Amino acid sequence: MNAEPRTVTLPTEDHGDVTLPEPSWCAGHADHRPDSYRVDLAHKGPEHRLHHQGQLLWTVFLGQAPCATAPDHRGVGLYVEQGSYALTLDPNGLYDLAATFETHADRLRALADQLAAILAEDQR
Repeated sequence: MNAEPRTVTLPTEDHGDVTLPEPSWCAGHADHRPDSYRVDLAHKGPEHRLHHQGQLLWTVFLGQAPCATAPDHRGVGLYVEQGSYALTLDPNGLYDLAATFETHADRLRALADQLAAILAEDQR
């Protein structure tokens, strides 16, 4: 038996009430503003905050803007935000980002080794 697809109806400034299919991962629209435009409607999954030693590094969540002007923005992607820096990634982009983190992690480990050597030299 197929369940009826979930929908959500949101008021907009330019198109009145707009009914959209709502993906199962969507966390809801409690922060929706009725003065929004249809192109600005978006589904957002639960936020995941990535920390290091208590400091926020990244905020990430699944997102989709089904009425976006640009067709490539209408698909589901992972929204990645660091302060004012933000982008939305598809799976390939997310793998590329992870590879970049690995490269940076390797550089940080090399710098940690260099720092450890300098500190060891200073203690002699």
